[in-house]
Amino acid sequence: MWRRSAGLRLGLGGLGTLALAWWWATAGAHGTSVLAARFSPAATLSSLAGLLQQPDFFQHAWASLRRVLAALAIALLAGVPAGLLVGGLQRVDAALSPAFQFLRMVSPLSWMPIVVMVLGVGDRSVLFLLAFAGVWPILLNTAAGVRQLDPRWLLLARSLAATRAELLCRVILPGVLSHVLTGLRLSIGVVWIVLVPAEMLGIDAGLGYFILDTRDRLAYSELLATVLVIGALGFALDGAARRLQRWWVPGQGPAP
Repeated sequence: MWRRSAGLRLGLGGLGTLALAWWWATAGAHGTSVLAARFSPAATLSSLAGLLQQPDFFQHAWASLRRVLAALAIALLAGVPAGLLVGGLQRVDAALSPAFQFLRMVSPLSWMPIVVMVLGVGDRSVLFLLAFAGVWPILLNTAAGVRQLDPRWLLLARSLAATRAELLCRVILPGVLSHVLTGLRLSIGVVWIVLVPAEMLGIDAGLGYFILDTRDRLAYSELLATVLVIGALGFALDGAARRLQRWWVPGQGPAP
C-alpha cells in the first residue's frame, strides 16, 4: 500500500511538472504572444469544458474508439494464429519471419495512397491501416510465447493422448496468454498513435478529423483540448490493458 501511494504521488508530481512546463512555454516565457495565449492551459481547459458539453464531440470520440477496438479485434484474429504457426513450426518460421520482419518495418502510413486507391476513402481504409499497425506486436509476442513453452508440458499432454485441439486449448493457449496480452498492450499504443493521421483520410468523424476541423477554423485552444482528450483516452486504454493482464494472469504481478 505504501509503495502504491508513493508511486501515485510521484506520478502526480510528474504530471504537475508537465503542466508547469506547459504554462511556462505558453504564458511564462511568452506572456505577450497572442498565439501562445491560444495554447495556454487556461484557454485549453476552458475549451475542453465547452467540448465536453457538446454531444457531437462525444460522437467523434466514440467513432475513434470504435475504429480502434475493431482494428484490435482484427489484429488479434490475424496475429494470434500466425504467431502460433511461426512460433510452433520451424519451417513456417523460416519461410515467413523474414517477410513479416520486412513488413513490420514499413510505416503503416506509407500505405495510405495505395489503400485509398484500392479500398477508397472511408472506414475500410482506416481499419486496414490500424490493423496493419497493430498486428505485429501481437504476432511476434505470441510466437515468442510459443517458443518459451516448457516442452515437458507438451510431452505430458501427448503422453496422455491429448488431441491437437486439446493440446492447443489446454496447454498452448493458456501458456502463451501472458505474451498475447503483452502484445495487445503494445498494439494499443501503436494503433492509437496511427489513429489520428489515419483519420485524416477524408472521413467525416473521429478525433483526427476533428483536429483538422479545429485547424481549419483556427480554433487552437480546441485543437490542444482535443490533444488532451486523445492522450487521456489512450492512457485509459493502456490502463485497461494492464488491469486485464493482471487479472487474467495473476501470477505475473503488476505491469510496468
